[in-house]
Amino acid sequence: MIDRRTVLAGALLLPAAARAEEQWDAIVDPRTGTLGKALEQAAAAGGRPFRILVREGVLVEKLTISVPNVTIVGSGQGTVLSFGTYAGLKHPDGNNWGTFRTGTLTVAAPGTTLRNLTIRNSFDYVGAKRDNAGNGAQAVALVIGREADGTLVEHCWLEGYQDTLYVQGRSRIADCRIVGGVDFIFGGAAAWFEGCEIVTRFVPGATEFGFLTAPSTPLDQPFGLVLSQCRLTHEPGVPPRSVWLGRPWRAGGNMALTGQSVFLNCWMDAHIRREGWTWMGYKGPDGAQRRLMPQEARLFEHASRGPGAGPASPTRRMLSAAEAAKFTRANVLGD
Repeated sequence: MIDRRTVLAGALLLPAAARAEEQWDAIVDPRTGTLGKALEQAAAAGGRPFRILVREGVLVEKLTISVPNVTIVGSGQGTVLSFGTYAGLKHPDGNNWGTFRTGTLTVAAPGTTLRNLTIRNSFDYVGAKRDNAGNGAQAVALVIGREADGTLVEHCWLEGYQDTLYVQGRSRIADCRIVGGVDFIFGGAAAWFEGCEIVTRFVPGATEFGFLTAPSTPLDQPFGLVLSQCRLTHEPGVPPRSVWLGRPWRAGGNMALTGQSVFLNCWMDAHIRREGWTWMGYKGPDGAQRRLMPQEARLFEHASRGPGAGPASPTRRMLSAAEAAKFTRANVLGD
């Protein structure tokens, strides 16, 4: 029997016999190795399925998965991948990092699985707001890029404040805890969320506590961000009726984007506003500032429960049972 403590200082490739026994191609101990080293080994494997186990501990790394069929499995919430890049930070190229380059982990290849770990953007959002330095405070924990078709994120903890999870590739996100404040689930992908807890963070001194979703779904795409059997909760201190379900994001003023977010059979705490959804500004083709209103986008609910489940209204539209029946995992993901 191999002594597991000596197997992987530094995420070295395991011998074939050990891989067969454990079914891992690499094991990372954060005390002695890096996940980046294991991902280099995955890249050298040329796209064959490559499984990485990460022991408990904190890895301060900013990483990209660039080859297909990588699986990363942590040892629980105490397996933490953390980094603190934010949009307003200067990049070595002389420009700011910008929102879309800030991800602690970026998935840029198909067939990726992430399971049983915490992915965190550690940027001090609260401190920046306190010091009136909040411009450029977007700080992504997990980016699922357009190339990352068929991504599975299961039993993970995704933590940030503004723009925690950016979803551009077709994805399934199951049994996760997603924590943030402003637009913290956003993007244009067809994505199916099931059994997740969506947690709004408390920010001292704030008068409004943000938006759960900001979809940028193309008009010709039938499905966007669909949340099924999820729980919408909040940290202590977040007041009642202070959080929107979302607002439609017309990224770059692209008139072909009419975001879709749908909440199906979700439990909502009292922090959710009675109106449900709100508008988001954008610059039109003529350069004028405009508002994309909820009624112009595809923002819906069905069978919401709990103190935050409000009545139907012009801005809070409910799907009928027949309409809701079209929103299945198979339909959304094309399985």
